[in-house]
Amino acid sequence: MALWKRLWLLFTVIWVVVAGLNVATILVFAEDVEREKALMPSFFAVAVPALLYLAGLLWEWWKARK
Repeated sequence: MALWKRLWLLFTVIWVVVAGLNVATILVFAEDVEREKALMPSFFAVAVPALLYLAGLLWEWWKARK
């Protein structure tokens, strides 16, 4: 496994745990109206690692072309 994939996996685990704690905190302590605030952190919990993986794949492809 490439080094960037290992680092991405480590970052993703940390990112998802922190985002999950953020979402859980919002859901536990927010009123019914404020529970919609948990949507953005849950979106970013998935989107940021996916975009970083895509960037890593593009970087690997670009380096292989040279």
